[in-house]
Amino acid sequence: MSEQNPISQSAMKYHFGILRRLKESDKTPLVILILAAVIGAFVGLIGTLFELATTWISNYRSTTVPELVTDKWLIVPAMFAVSAILAMISYYLVKKISPESGGSGIPEIEGALQDLRPVRWWRVIPVKFLGGLGSLGSGMVLGREGPTVQLGANISQMFYDIFRIKNNESRHTLLAAGAAAGLSTAFNAPLAGILFIIEEMRPQFKYSLVSIKAVIIGAITATIVYRMISGEAAILNIGQFSSAPMNTLWLYLILGMLFGVIGICFNSFLLYLQTKFLAFYQGKVSRFVLMGGLIGGCCGAIGVYTPEVVGGGFSVIHQMMAGSFAITALLIFFALRFLTSTISFSSGAAGGIFSPLLALGTLFGGIYGYCVLELFPDYQIEIGTFAIAGMGALFAATVRAPLTGLVLVLEMTSNYQLILPMLITCLGATMIAQLLNGRPLYSVLLERILQRSSQEKSAKAEK
Repeated sequence: MSEQNPISQSAMKYHFGILRRLKESDKTPLVILILAAVIGAFVGLIGTLFELATTWISNYRSTTVPELVTDKWLIVPAMFAVSAILAMISYYLVKKISPESGGSGIPEIEGALQDLRPVRWWRVIPVKFLGGLGSLGSGMVLGREGPTVQLGANISQMFYDIFRIKNNESRHTLLAAGAAAGLSTAFNAPLAGILFIIEEMRPQFKYSLVSIKAVIIGAITATIVYRMISGEAAILNIGQFSSAPMNTLWLYLILGMLFGVIGICFNSFLLYLQTKFLAFYQGKVSRFVLMGGLIGGCCGAIGVYTPEVVGGGFSVIHQMMAGSFAITALLIFFALRFLTSTISFSSGAAGGIFSPLLALGTLFGGIYGYCVLELFPDYQIEIGTFAIAGMGALFAATVRAPLTGLVLVLEMTSNYQLILPMLITCLGATMIAQLLNGRPLYSVLLERILQRSSQEKSAKAEK
């Protein structure tokens, strides 16, 4: 017994030493990681509800109006009126309650990560959710990913404030985790959500072991919740394509270079339209709301007979992959969607640009595939492989995030065998856009937001 006492005493000291060190250690990293998991799950729930609600409103509008209006000549005016009302409600909420909820919201989050923009979650969360329902439900050419990313980051700020965490570095970490969770939920793509933070938000994201772990955990828990509700299937069920033959890889490089030019044109035209819209609005609520009603109404009316031209774009991607369109139709749809997407987004609507970019990239990739098939009939070419490569390439050229675009499309389509041609296309698009001195879209939008904010402060100071 006397021999066991020293051993038992030393064991007790050892265990007490562990407990004492655990008590005295900094619990902040553990708390942040647990919060990241909770935030990710909450964002997954809200993001999934947002997707279900926007889909229901859009489907209800497009099916109920034709059922209620028996006269075929009145269907278009009726659809215009219903879509206009939905859009005007959205624009009014944005202008009167939460101006920072306009647009995709991603530049706002990038500004918040630099402590340049406030995060007013108590007004952004309800306005972005309801405003997004109105703008996306009206049939405007917008995506739900931008709103979901902004919702995710604002939910993070809400938890940060509720738990009264005072560390600013922890705030940045949670904001990034919430944004990653938002993108993961919008596309059922956790890897793309993680990469988006690391690649697109690299100037603002404060790298550390804890912050990267938090982003990964947030993306994982958000995706789990999404799949528990919506299922595990890929967002775009377009079938499997064979890998691209080695002798055709140079064709993907040319496609990427073309997308680099298209991306520059897209950004330039979008920013030009935004300048014109702001000059027209002159800060007046009535002009902003009426313009929203006009754009939303037109999109709803167009969708009665040509739904391929409006909406987020997933339906037109499915039809393109099914071979429903000839090259002439693809050219027309590409030109019209280029116009409708830039108008919808630049007007200040509460909606994102990711989905419209993916649809545009798919359409042009299909056009390119038809041309290549005509020029090189001996090549073993599948038009769908160029369409899939084009999906991520236009995103890479405009946002300047090639790896995010690549992984996003791979996760959405499950065509992992096309990773090499897609990588070539995305990098080609990015390099050409860089050589032409094109700038990332969200960086320019953030600069404009900060400039307008500075001008508004100066005007108030003069008064």
